[in-house]
Amino acid sequence: MTWAVPIKHALVLPSLLALVALSACDSSDDPEPRDCEQFSFPLSAQTSSGHLAVCDSPACGNGENPPNSGPHCGSVARCGVYSEPVSRCLYVHNLEHGHAVFLYNCPDGCPDEVAKLEAVAATVPTGANGVRRALVAQDPLMPQRVAALLWRRTYLADSADPEALRCLLAHQDADAPEPGLACPGQ
Repeated sequence: MTWAVPIKHALVLPSLLALVALSACDSSDDPEPRDCEQFSFPLSAQTSSGHLAVCDSPACGNGENPPNSGPHCGSVARCGVYSEPVSRCLYVHNLEHGHAVFLYNCPDGCPDEVAKLEAVAATVPTGANGVRRALVAQDPLMPQRVAALLWRRTYLADSADPEALRCLLAHQDADAPEPGLACPGQ
C-alpha cells in the first residue's frame, strides 16, 4: 500500500510539526529560572585556594562572611542537611568542587526559611555517586538569616527568595576550580 499526500497538505505538515516542537520547548513547567537579570551575584575577588594543615585555622576562607572561596581543609563536608553548623573550612572545599552551600542563622528558629533552603537544595543536580551536590547547615557567625554560596558567589538575605536561589544555581560549576565533582553523602 502506498500513501499519497496532496501537495497542499505536504507543505502544511512540516510547518505543523515545527510548531508542535516549538510549543513543547515553551512549557510553563520549565524548571529554568526566568528574569534572572533582576538578581546580581558578582564574583568575589580571586584569592589563593590552597589546602590548610589545620582545618579550623583563622586563615580559612577569603575574609568574607560567610566565606565563598579561599584557603580551606583538605577534605570536604558530606552533602546533605545538617541541624548543626559545618566547619567553614570544610564547606569552602565543597564550593571549590562546584557544590552549593545553603546556610541559615536563626537563633530563635526559622523553619520556614530552612524549608525554602532545603527545597532549593533538593533541586541541585546529583553527582556520579547519586548524591545531591549541596549541603544545608546552620552558620551562627553569619550577619543575616540565610545565605547560598557557590565558589566566589554569595546570596545573603534575611529571607530566602526561591527564585533568586534558582538564579544563583544557574552559575553552579561555572567558576569553581574543580567543577562537577561528586560529593560524599551523609
